[in-house]
Amino acid sequence: MMALWLSASCALGVGLALFGESTGSQRLQWVGKPLAAVSFVLAALVWGAWETSYGKTLLVGLCLGAVGDVLLIPRWHARAFMGALNLFLLGHVAYVVAFAALPLHGGAAALAAVATVATGAGLAVWLLPHISDDLRTAVLTYFGVIGVMLVTAVSAFWAGASVLLALGALGFATSDVAMARERFVRASPINRLVGMPLYFASQMALAASVATVTGV
Repeated sequence: MMALWLSASCALGVGLALFGESTGSQRLQWVGKPLAAVSFVLAALVWGAWETSYGKTLLVGLCLGAVGDVLLIPRWHARAFMGALNLFLLGHVAYVVAFAALPLHGGAAALAAVATVATGAGLAVWLLPHISDDLRTAVLTYFGVIGVMLVTAVSAFWAGASVLLALGALGFATSDVAMARERFVRASPINRLVGMPLYFASQMALAASVATVTGV
């Protein structure tokens, strides 16, 4: 029941944050985003994150993402953006470590790697002309780590892990594409309307995955 309430509070936080962005209310964003972020962290604890090494490692990633969410509230602040980017990158590294500790499927990893590299190449061709030289290395590194996270999630899922891993990883990566479009290509309400709910839903899915892992 508590997890259900936390899922609802996450959804409420997302709604408040989106409304705050649409109306230009920083106050609502400062309420909504932290509420949503704290909700998925607490939900992971309720689902048993502290009971396994997998859960603890995933919890580190969730906490890093939660802080990164707060840093993104002051939009177009360069230092805050770079801080958030670094925290999300470290969060993805934590997810890779968590997923890699599970049984992995080599064939699925190879296929996922090919698909990820092909998609990443397309994204690079699309994004790089819009990114300043001083940010290119950081952004490319970030998306490279996301790619590794996707491959390990798909591999773990194919080896028998919960579909929540694959859905959470894919949703997170897709939300990052929306964020990149907002930041570098074209600012648009559709980026936030798609990206923000998808991001928080993906974090909640990853948080729920700790309930499906035992003994690791």
